Amino acid sequence: MGYLEVDCPEMAVRCLCFARLGRFCARYHDAVPSFSIRQYGDPVLRQRVPEVDEIDGRLRQLADDMTETMYDAPGVGLAAPQIGVQKRLFVYDTNDGLGARTIVNPVISEASGEWTFEEGCLSVPGLSWEIVRPKDIHLTGWDLEGNEISIDATEYEARVFQHEVDHLDGVLLVERLDPDQRREAKRILRSMDFSSSGSDPDGLRRLSNGEKRRASDSDREGPAKL
Repeated sequence: MGYLEVDCPEMAVRCLCFARLGRFCARYHDAVPSFSIRQYGDPVLRQRVPEVDEIDGRLRQLADDMTETMYDAPGVGLAAPQIGVQKRLFVYDTNDGLGARTIVNPVISEASGEWTFEEGCLSVPGLSWEIVRPKDIHLTGWDLEGNEISIDATEYEARVFQHEVDHLDGVLLVERLDPDQRREAKRILRSMDFSSSGSDPDGLRRLSNGEKRRASDSDREGPAKL
């Protein structure tokens, strides 16, 4: 059996962070041609996923497929629940020259400071808000070789980690909005149709091509779509 633990949608929209069509079909003969990103309103996004018990070949294959399609999107990060996979891991690449990495069973044990950043989400396409989160965090977890990871992250990298860990805990970015933002967001979301994503629904191509701005009042990095 493959690594899917919940059924995929019957009709797959343009995949944002998942396996390329051909490779996916070859490996998983009983699956639909490609994953669909789970979007706002899907109950799977509200579930806290269990920890990974074993790092094995199937988990590494899952991470490889997620990474390949994250680049294909292109994207910055992807948590397994966003494709309906109940595994506690995420992949990411912050364009720091180190390439794609996977963190299994991540834990944020320390957080300090504040950093305001325009943040979006692949599961809430086309929308972004300025959200205040801790500026600095300490994250631990495991890599795909079973080695323990310990990272002191700040600003953009810290933001990516916090966003992806939220997904693993069943939390969407709309829950990080202040009361006024949340009321406006819910009004917009109720009127939206999430079945169509377009060619670049979240500005990820622009973001991945380096068109970024510093996160300040006058010169702020573009919204992260995670």
